[in-house]
Amino acid sequence: MASNVVARRCAMFFFALSVCAAGARHITEANAAGAFAVGKCGAYGQAYDYGAEHEARAAAQKQCRGECTTVTMKHACAAMSVDMANPCGAYGYAVKPKISASLNAATRECYKYGGKECVIRAWACDAKG
Repeated sequence: MASNVVARRCAMFFFALSVCAAGARHITEANAAGAFAVGKCGAYGQAYDYGAEHEARAAAQKQCRGECTTVTMKHACAAMSVDMANPCGAYGYAVKPKISASLNAATRECYKYGGKECVIRAWACDAKG
C-alpha cells in the first residue's frame, strides 16, 4: 500500500515536471527574435530574446552610432570583429547557429576586408543560439 502511494506521488511529480518543461520551452521560443547592428569604428548594437524581429531590429539600431547595418538572428548567434590596428578600418560580422562559428566567421570577414589585427568586439545569441 505504501509503495503504491509513493509510485503515485512520483508519477504526479514527473507529470508536473514535464508540464513545466513544456511551458518553459514555449516561453523561450516565443521570445527568440534577436538583431545585431554593426557599423564603422567599432559601433554596434545588440538585442536578443525579443518577441518580434522588428522590435529587436529597432532596439539594436538604436544602440548603434552612425550608419549601421542590422541583421536578424533567430535561433542563432551574431558576432562582430574589428581591426585593432585601425578600429575605423576593416571589420566583419556573421550570424551562425553556434557562437563558435559566428566568432570564427566574423574574424575571417575582418581579415578578408583588409584587417591586420582582427579581434571580436561584440557578440550576442538569442534564446536558442
